[in-house]
Amino acid sequence: MIGSIYFIVIVFANTIGAISGMGGGVLIKPIFDLLHVHSVAAISFYSSVAVLTMSVVSTSNQLQNGIQIKWPFAIQVSLGAVVGGLLGNIVFEKILALFPAGREVQLVQIVLTVITLVFSYLYSKGMWQNFNYQSPVLTLGSGLLLGFLASLLGIGGGPINVALLMLLFNIPIKQATIYSIITIFFSQLTKVITIFVTVDMSRYDMNMLYYIIPAAILGGFLGSFVSGKVTDERVNQVYQWVIILVLIINIYNGWQVF
Repeated sequence: MIGSIYFIVIVFANTIGAISGMGGGVLIKPIFDLLHVHSVAAISFYSSVAVLTMSVVSTSNQLQNGIQIKWPFAIQVSLGAVVGGLLGNIVFEKILALFPAGREVQLVQIVLTVITLVFSYLYSKGMWQNFNYQSPVLTLGSGLLLGFLASLLGIGGGPINVALLMLLFNIPIKQATIYSIITIFFSQLTKVITIFVTVDMSRYDMNMLYYIIPAAILGGFLGSFVSGKVTDERVNQVYQWVIILVLIINIYNGWQVF
């Protein structure tokens, strides 16, 4: 039963995530927390697998749709995301070791997620003027920060990816969604590999992957298909709606944990 519910949630979340560049995990993680069936560590792992799978499908489909990617920029931000993803997972495991029950870990994730959501929403409403930086160091640093947050929070990428890339590098929103998903791919790939290498996998119910991976593939296909049909304005609207929805869910989850 829970596998079927996870399947539906992931299809919906990854479809929206692929359209908006948020990566699905920003919805998957809080909804799974709300369902409260698995541990914090397991939910973080399932979310990472889902958004990693989605990012592969979505990126390949977007390339087939003819979207232009500046590969030097994509490589720089991705390298940063790899390092950030590794560091984020290390910090996550350290906090989890200090608080094995997971309550405090979940609370930290919720607070940081809410902060990033508020920043992203304010940016989407035009609170700040875009910069137009060209620095490779800043690009690497941005990827590192985004990869770190994605891995630590278990949300894959989240709206902060799109907002930060647009703010610092003056990238149109539909292009920013692609770079965001590429960043998600590398940060989550790093996290998942690290988990397989360093963590006792018995903490996870691996049978759930039979639901998670197909759902993530379907969501990635649907999201990339819809993304190719909608305007930048519509993408921005979806982006804002999702932020509000996720804020509500996270605030409720935080209240429940607290």
